[in-house]
Amino acid sequence: MTQDSWINRNVVRLLPRGFKQNVPQAPVNSAQDAPELIVVKAASGVFKGRPQVRSTRERLQGTLRQSNEALSPRVLRRILQELQAVIDGRVSEVEGGRRAAALMAWYAGATPPRRLDMWLLMSEMFVADPVKAQAAQAQFAAALGTPDEAAAEVHYRRATVSPRRRLLQRFSADAAGIRFLVNLRAEMQSALKSDKRLQALDVEMEYMFSTWFDVGFLELRRISWDSPASLVEKLIKYEAVHDIKSWADVKNRLDSDRRCYGFFHPRLPDEPLIFVEVALVDALADCITPLLDESADAVDLNAATTAIFYSISNTQDGLRGVSFGDSLIKRVVETLKTEFPRLKTFATLSPIPGFRSWLQKNAAAQLERLDASAREELGRAVGFEPVTAAHFLAACETPLALKPTSAVRLMLMRCAAQYLGRETLHDKPLDPVARFHLGNGARVERLNWAGDPSGKGLKQSYGLMVNYLYDLQRLDKYREGLAHGRIPVAGAVSTLYF
Repeated sequence: MTQDSWINRNVVRLLPRGFKQNVPQAPVNSAQDAPELIVVKAASGVFKGRPQVRSTRERLQGTLRQSNEALSPRVLRRILQELQAVIDGRVSEVEGGRRAAALMAWYAGATPPRRLDMWLLMSEMFVADPVKAQAAQAQFAAALGTPDEAAAEVHYRRATVSPRRRLLQRFSADAAGIRFLVNLRAEMQSALKSDKRLQALDVEMEYMFSTWFDVGFLELRRISWDSPASLVEKLIKYEAVHDIKSWADVKNRLDSDRRCYGFFHPRLPDEPLIFVEVALVDALADCITPLLDESADAVDLNAATTAIFYSISNTQDGLRGVSFGDSLIKRVVETLKTEFPRLKTFATLSPIPGFRSWLQKNAAAQLERLDASAREELGRAVGFEPVTAAHFLAACETPLALKPTSAVRLMLMRCAAQYLGRETLHDKPLDPVARFHLGNGARVERLNWAGDPSGKGLKQSYGLMVNYLYDLQRLDKYREGLAHGRIPVAGAVSTLYF
């Protein structure tokens, strides 16, 4: 019996319910030729229909590729075999690294959907043996309190380590392996939101990166105007707080009264993982404009008493979840104190990126906090009584035009104090920048009206900025208080609370 004859006799059993018979517009040679629909060839025509999503294991056991699948089952099996060959216990580290490099070369030329298939293989097909892990767990539980407890714990830990970790280690053995893995995880982030199957690989990579990029392995380097042009270009590319508009702008940020430091990894020697920009001034800065003014004269370093951290930028999306920002600030403070003994104050001038969106959702609740007198005054200021959230938010749209005595301005400041000092998510500050600095032991020191009058500043926080103070004698105290739900806030800010 020929293949076509067999398909004709069994076609009803082969096709899912609801599939319709259609005559093709053009000849179709195989299932892989069909870009959008499953195709089953029969003497009477070609049957088409929308395929169901198959799991990775189902695809590995299949014969034909469905239209929503990038790799055919045959190629998928070949990639899996090549991944398994990387961690073959019979080959050396060098040979394993060479095999990993061959896969990296294939990946470089692969389309995004095919890369996704490789991520799924790495995530789903390299898991710890559940039978061994369960047996080791039972053995460990039975050994608790006995002389065999330590050995049973070691056995249990080893049984729960996935082959995926070994796979990542073999990729890192290649000279370009770590850069490849960091870029791979960065590319994978968008897919994580819709495909939970990738979570195992993402978490494993975050764990491995937290070890490989431990601050003990990182080098603190100053980036200056004399640094290689390729490195200065990285500042322009990765600056995430205040966009660098020109070479004159970046030169101003690297002037004599400025410092820029970054953490570097030996395997990524030309790539700062994170960098911080510092202005040396004689007082706590309340506005970003003078710090970014290219025509301003440099500050006399002999008179500088304050170091303002005005921009901190992570450069690698693939290292998301790996924390080294707090160590960077501490190392920079130590370096600055050595170079400039007169420095006494270390603080930030920071954006409040989540404030505007939070207020637009919570303005009504904040208005309810006002007493009757304050509500009446605010109503008169906006021209509507009783004042509503819509009235208040409309009046906030032109913050730079508000007078110092404006009730709208005072209300905005009070809302900002509430947002920074009392709003939390999972017992942590709601604002991401606040979460970072307060988690490092800083304190909410001062709110600054029109601190950032740029379009970006107005869009994020109605132009408001905040100083976080790093009091070197109280970092541990503030960090401990934060762990117990107490956000450290200076008196000038707490007096704004409702």
